[in-house]
Amino acid sequence: MSHNIDLRNFELAAVNPSNKNWEAGDLFCFWANTIQTVIGFSLIASLYLIYDLNSGIVLLGSLVASLMIYILVSLVGHPSQKHGIPFPVLLRMSMGLSGAKYIGFIRALVGIFMFGVQTFFISKSIAYLIRIFIYYNFDKQILESELFLSFFLELNIIDWFSLIFSFYIQYLIFSNGQRFNKKFLNFSAIFVYVGLIIFLIILISENYNEVFQSLKLNTSSIEMISKKNIMPFIIVTGTIFSYFSIIIISFGDFSRYVKSPDALRFGNLSLLLNMIVFSLLSTTIVIGVDIILNQKLMGAEQLITKPMDIIGKIDNTFLTIIVLIFILFSSLSTNLISNYIPTQNTLINLMPSKLDLKSFGMFVFLLGLIVAGLWPSILSLVGAASLINSLSAFFGPIFGVIIADYYFVKREEINHKDLFFDRENNIYLYSNGWNYKALYSLIIGFIFSFSILWNYSFQDIKTFSWLIGSLISFLIYYLLNNKK
Repeated sequence: MSHNIDLRNFELAAVNPSNKNWEAGDLFCFWANTIQTVIGFSLIASLYLIYDLNSGIVLLGSLVASLMIYILVSLVGHPSQKHGIPFPVLLRMSMGLSGAKYIGFIRALVGIFMFGVQTFFISKSIAYLIRIFIYYNFDKQILESELFLSFFLELNIIDWFSLIFSFYIQYLIFSNGQRFNKKFLNFSAIFVYVGLIIFLIILISENYNEVFQSLKLNTSSIEMISKKNIMPFIIVTGTIFSYFSIIIISFGDFSRYVKSPDALRFGNLSLLLNMIVFSLLSTTIVIGVDIILNQKLMGAEQLITKPMDIIGKIDNTFLTIIVLIFILFSSLSTNLISNYIPTQNTLINLMPSKLDLKSFGMFVFLLGLIVAGLWPSILSLVGAASLINSLSAFFGPIFGVIIADYYFVKREEINHKDLFFDRENNIYLYSNGWNYKALYSLIIGFIFSFSILWNYSFQDIKTFSWLIGSLISFLIYYLLNNKK
């Protein structure tokens, strides 16, 4: 008796050990890309400089959060590395063959939305470059002509061209398979780090002493251990954890290509190294910019931590172009890791017989274009981001169920044939393709996670909503499967 559940697709198939080509260095670049973002730069610099937090507490909180991420991605990444399977296939074990399709679709919805929004901001950088090119190569008044002042959904012709071009570039880059994606991520990580170092050298070359004196004053390390630092430590840890948490459940989409458990272990540890290096670079750059602005009598009321604001204040066209190019690479690589690949695998799992890399790319191109096109005029104003945050409250509970099922219920045993072939007595069919114990655990965990996220009374711990939802679902699923 067949249940007619589509299971097979080349992109979801277990990776042959001979095709596992990721080393620890590739994971270093992976984690570098996750942190080398405009948001990451602003967040880390802000924590160190604006909120008057003890630098030791900020660094310790950041490293503790990174260590938590390391432990969690190691747990979820291990089965994918060992068996070569992506996140949606791993989800089949705990949720059931049908359950994995629709529960995984939640990840796809978040991914499509965020892919569109991120692409909108990528297109803004391209639009800036186009405007700079027009301004310096044509009549300076041309940008004030009627052609460029006509708007549709709050975007003019340059904006729409940049948006469509951004999707096209990503389609060309991202739909070439994991080997090309790995090369792109490695190049992007090194390229952005080199750019940050060069930018830093330019900033401090004539202000070396002032920068490091200011860095010392702005990041005081006295009285690190005291009661008053407990809450700041918790807030910093939760903030950094929340920033990385979207990566966790889909990490298997990348760890499946890692050569060995040792490469996975040491590669993931590089997250801590990336945190230290990027924190030092971003903080020093922000202080260097502040010193230069003060020397030019252009001091700001507070330190500027947003890269676009920094290049706007410096007012150097050549430097602006260079920085925009670096922002483009960092944004593209982050979009690939956080949104495109997870969406690709979960959507292909929803329709295995209908989607491949190219057809999926076109599908997401169209959906993402709708999201990006509507973002400035409609979606950003109607609370769409809040809806996506609410859906993201499922991610922690999904993780909890997966970990409880793989390590404590299945005892790390996988039936590969049942994962990929719909056949009689398939152990992952459960009840008509759904594991109701997992679904029940997921819903309860979501209720906790959602409540903490949106209840004002829990504002101080809302950044831990992912973790709390995960723990609740883990415990419930474990208990449901170990009743005597």
